[in-house]
Amino acid sequence: MRIVGGSHRGRPLLAPPEQTTRPTTDRVREALFNILLHAPSLFSEAGRSRLQDAIVIDAFAGSGALGFEALSRGARHAYLFEIDPQARRIIQRNAENLKLADRITLRATDARQPGKAMPPADMVFLDPPYRSGLGGPVLLQLDQAGWLKPDALAIVETDAKGSFDAPDGFDLLEDRQQGPARLTFLRKKL
Repeated sequence: MRIVGGSHRGRPLLAPPEQTTRPTTDRVREALFNILLHAPSLFSEAGRSRLQDAIVIDAFAGSGALGFEALSRGARHAYLFEIDPQARRIIQRNAENLKLADRITLRATDARQPGKAMPPADMVFLDPPYRSGLGGPVLLQLDQAGWLKPDALAIVETDAKGSFDAPDGFDLLEDRQQGPARLTFLRKKL
């Protein structure tokens, strides 16, 4: 695994053992961030990428790859939620290796119970275990706990054969299959 774009492009990422997580592949991450950077429907009203200076959440962090990729491409800060202690150690090592430890907040929490919100986020990445059905409930929990700004962008990864229905309070913007994954882009309603 590696960072696929931005200021840390090509830098390696450590990954937890496969039995504990399923990291988003480099190709899927590259496709996801290319969509974020080039799809006009996902831009801010100012006509620029929502990643620039954004606060992001990686709700099922695993290795932290989605959060670190966002930081490499212009995000200001990433909140990474991970319940597995081994995965948290890997995230911390990745942050230190990339010299990004001061730009992340690693939370030893289950994304289903996110706790009190820090500053609300501009964007959330939800890559729960495939076929778990956790994407929608976690997105709603994050919203109800105040973790999302009005008009926040949510990206949900499911397996390619899966589907994701926008929960109440969110509009579907894009839905694309990318190799083994389906990426669903949503915007929180104002």
